Amino acid sequence: MLRALVTDVDGTITDSARRIDPGALACIQSLAEDGIEVVLASGNTACFMDALSKMAGTKGTFIAENGGVYRIGYSGEVHVIGDQAICRRALETLQAYFREKGIELDLYSPTYRFADLAFARTVPADEVKEVLVGQPVQVIDTGYAIHLQSEGIGKGTTLLSLARDMGLSPKDFFAIGDGINDAGMLAAAGKGVTLANAHAETKKAAADVMDTGYGTGFVQAVKKYRPYLRAR
Repeated sequence: MLRALVTDVDGTITDSARRIDPGALACIQSLAEDGIEVVLASGNTACFMDALSKMAGTKGTFIAENGGVYRIGYSGEVHVIGDQAICRRALETLQAYFREKGIELDLYSPTYRFADLAFARTVPADEVKEVLVGQPVQVIDTGYAIHLQSEGIGKGTTLLSLARDMGLSPKDFFAIGDGINDAGMLAAAGKGVTLANAHAETKKAAADVMDTGYGTGFVQAVKKYRPYLRAR
């Protein structure tokens, strides 16, 4: 039996324009009403995830900043795992490099981030990686932003800590995601499922691939595996 659901947000419970899918939202609310813990996991900031959790009707447990931050419940402590100082040094290197080319990086909510840093995909992710070779930082292209994150941190590794703090095992989780940054989370969970729109590497990490994508695929996955989900 699976005891909780952990799901990505962008591209998983949204449509291709990042609008929340009504069917996916209804599924989350139905699971929560049945006592199934629903954990939202994203590259977004903690404050964004707090608001989204309230609007979706969950108990407020989330993973933010691609695993750099997590929280158990609305009253829980915000745990910061990542080392943002590493990311700041990497960002300074990038800003100096791209300014010489006449390009300013468009940062996403830097004052609201505790662990990682993110900026718009206005520069090639492969070039960013080349510039940062030798620095102890990950470059994560989620398809929505480019993130700088400390090495060894991801949604999958943070799921281990989150599950422990919840009194669960990672194998108690049903995980759904589409991005390359979701692959570790799907592999760590008891059952990891992805969608038709998923990155090729994510499909390799998943135990099952839905034949529809985005929020519609999320609904398909929940309906298929709902019989295996039980409240704690």
